[in-house]
Amino acid sequence: MSAVVSIRGLTRRFTLKGILNGIDLDIQEGEFVALLGRSGSGKSTLLRALADLDHEAEGEGEYSVPDRISVVFQDARLLPWKPVLDNVVLGLRGPDARERGRRALAEVELAGREEAWPHELSGGEQQRVALARSLVREPQLLLADEPFGALDALTRIRMHALLRRLRVSHDPAVLLVTHDVAEAIELADRIVILEDGRIHRDITVNLPAEGEARRERFAELEEELLALFGVRSDTGVGHGERERAQG
Repeated sequence: MSAVVSIRGLTRRFTLKGILNGIDLDIQEGEFVALLGRSGSGKSTLLRALADLDHEAEGEGEYSVPDRISVVFQDARLLPWKPVLDNVVLGLRGPDARERGRRALAEVELAGREEAWPHELSGGEQQRVALARSLVREPQLLLADEPFGALDALTRIRMHALLRRLRVSHDPAVLLVTHDVAEAIELADRIVILEDGRIHRDITVNLPAEGEARRERFAELEEELLALFGVRSDTGVGHGERERAQG
């Protein structure tokens, strides 16, 4: 297995204060990495740098990424004047583009909604369209900036299951920015914690497939991660409060 993302000494600043202060990170083919950190730690800045969306920033360092990259944001960013299928195939070339778009919509359980308008969709459906738009291009790297942050809890669970299935069928490397400890554990192979623009911890998840072993490993990781953010697991703090405690 070879690295599809390689970052060495990456710095980014928008003022005199650095946002990224020397990042070294590799992501392997097909690997799922979650970025955790308090607000302002540099998570989204790192993602935007890899997507070449940070033209206003100054910085140094080197990084290499694959040719085929897709990005999913918290906001689905659909064009309201185009129907769903046109949003999915936007910029996609080739005589089979629309057929590929239809297959992508079927993969995200939206077959039959090709001619719907974005405003006719729920928030979860709009995010599924955004996923279809990203994956129809068969990316080698999928960058996801809190794509489920605005969704309700039940919809997030469904989206997690969908992303796991799509990851198996498309096999991109994934870099996910999230504030949600449970989401990171549930989805990722590795969890990278940023603090003050530097990598503070790099944790391998190794979550068993099912059963008591899975529950025990999940609880162990959750306690470790919450402790790193100063939240004790025995305080009775609810899931939403835990997210807010991280920033």
